[in-house]
Amino acid sequence: MTVTAMENPVLEAIGTHTSSDNPSAFLALNSGNDVFTLPGADGVVVYRRTGRFAVQFGGPFAAPGDYDPLLEAFRRHVRDEGRTLVGIQLQRADAEHYARRGFTVNQVGASWAVGLPDFTLRGTRFMQLRNKISRARRNGLVVQEVPADDWQDAIATIDRAWLGSKGGAQQLEFLVGQIGGPAQEHRRLFTGTIDGSPVAYISYSPVYGGRAGWMHDLSRRVPDGSPGLMEAINATAVEVFRSEGVEWLHFGFTPFTGLDAGHEIDGHSPAFQWLMHALWAEGAALYPAQTQLSYKQKWAPDVVIPEYVAFDGPQASLASFAHVFRACKAF
Repeated sequence: MTVTAMENPVLEAIGTHTSSDNPSAFLALNSGNDVFTLPGADGVVVYRRTGRFAVQFGGPFAAPGDYDPLLEAFRRHVRDEGRTLVGIQLQRADAEHYARRGFTVNQVGASWAVGLPDFTLRGTRFMQLRNKISRARRNGLVVQEVPADDWQDAIATIDRAWLGSKGGAQQLEFLVGQIGGPAQEHRRLFTGTIDGSPVAYISYSPVYGGRAGWMHDLSRRVPDGSPGLMEAINATAVEVFRSEGVEWLHFGFTPFTGLDAGHEIDGHSPAFQWLMHALWAEGAALYPAQTQLSYKQKWAPDVVIPEYVAFDGPQASLASFAHVFRACKAF
């Protein structure tokens, strides 16, 4: 069944109201999210409840004139439920709105993007990347774009192996993509096989706004597989996207990365700013930010996009921040 924007108000909102240029906006369509609307207002707020907190994804996806009324209505709704509001993956435009309305807003990380029209893997800076891709291909890797429905069993097998290699970690949710469900027809899936056996995949989600394109989203591989699996799959996808005239490939949000004092908002929390730098340096147990960033930097991103967290009140809240990770099922 084809899901159109008219049938899905969230899909319509993220595709229409793109002024914040949130590259991860498609995650608003993840199953398990709650949606808040205001009668007469053009837009939606996407969030999840966790304990006594409401974790909002991005800012309101709303028409400019309805943005602040929708935010304030949602804020009252959360308070009426006896919960505390925290917003994650706000873009700069969102962050400034929230700061003006009394939130404490700090940079929490960044997302990364590569301009595709002039992209090439030629040159010395990509030598190691080319070597890894060549090694995977010499080991028999075959990459193709496939319908997700045809790969459900293979994806489940790869996921079990990947999660098992992480000590039985749970599948993350909320701030990472999904495969399957009504929104799947809008995503693209590239897979890798060796001798006919599935060994890796990357799912790409659409990106709307001023840097429209695709986002390198959910990705998994079998442990102890050939080096270069993910790099070879992504390189294949890049060439497909370039042939289609796609302008941008996004690599998504990584917490604790791209931190810069120049990105902070007036009224931010210096203590929380210090914590983000500490988690970048020592927080691998909470999230492997350095490993994630290392993969993204292999592709020489052209743009670093700061992303923010917003706390409802005059100070940053560690409990609120912890519940962002609980909403993701990180712990």
